[in-house]
Amino acid sequence: MNESFYDRRMRETLSAEAFLSESIRGIMIDVRSPSEYQAGHIPGAHSLPLFTDAERAEVGTLYTRVGKNEAIERGLAIVGPKMARFVQTARKQAAGKTLYVYCWRGGMRSGSMAWLFRTAGMSAVVLEGGYRAYRRLFAPLLAAKPWQFFILGGFTGCGKSDVLRAMARKGEQVLDLEALANHKGSVFGALGQEEQPTTEEFINRIHASLRRFDPAQPVWIEGESQTIGHVVVPVELYRMMQSAPLVLFSLDPEARLQRLVREYGAFSTEELAAAFAKIAKRLGDGYPRALQSLEAGDTAGAARIAMHYYDKCYTRSIGKENHSFREFFMPEDDPERAAELLIEKFRKIK
Repeated sequence: MNESFYDRRMRETLSAEAFLSESIRGIMIDVRSPSEYQAGHIPGAHSLPLFTDAERAEVGTLYTRVGKNEAIERGLAIVGPKMARFVQTARKQAAGKTLYVYCWRGGMRSGSMAWLFRTAGMSAVVLEGGYRAYRRLFAPLLAAKPWQFFILGGFTGCGKSDVLRAMARKGEQVLDLEALANHKGSVFGALGQEEQPTTEEFINRIHASLRRFDPAQPVWIEGESQTIGHVVVPVELYRMMQSAPLVLFSLDPEARLQRLVREYGAFSTEELAAAFAKIAKRLGDGYPRALQSLEAGDTAGAARIAMHYYDKCYTRSIGKENHSFREFFMPEDDPERAAELLIEKFRKIK
């Protein structure tokens, strides 16, 4: 029986959900321009742009000001000399696997590239609705699942991130927002970190993490403000975090101070002073004292001033949110042991 055009078309395109599920067995290809990819892409996708940013702008302008046919002809003229390179690159990346291709709307760019790959003997599938359809999956993912979020909060320097990462190594589900954001949250949070993603890409990373979790089991998240550096936690997730059970983790103040000194003491006086400058007005007379400590090589003195400031901020935020919480105290700085005890305590509570 001959395969109908409809059957063949259905096999060559996939809905966003099916595309994400099946693409783990193949290679995902983003054929949008480099700037589109940089702004945000499906995690794991390789960039193989049909047009450069300048070429995309040229074709788009021609489409708007002159007409569709002229834009298509110009696009073909641009793409023609690149076709052999596209095939060579895709064949190397595919290594015999299916190529899962997407553009912005699932239209001409991805369709053209998929046709080229198939013509060259490779298997290629297009994301129906494109990257835009993928982006629309995030809100329903949060809304449709019975997520059991638990927030690990606490004063600065208590090592919440390290405790959560230790929990993850022990098999707990942990949504590590700071790692996904490449930022530790405070004005000192960018020190030693890679460049932050865009908020769009940050949300894509959250999306990918949540898709790997079982929503019926606990998901641990560090307590954060809605803004982490320059990226923003999506409002739907942030509201769920605010209403989730809070475990308030505390550590002996001197142990916290020593952790801050270890964590930030390797940075230069100039880098630390620049971070303090961002909260100079709020520190009041603490700001010049912090600078004096840094100049004198007294990192602990400067850290103590920062710790006092952030402790007040956190205390106010807890009171303002009127958040009920369970306390969890550790006398010594031992993230592995803290993770063990926290898992044990949580299981008893559950």
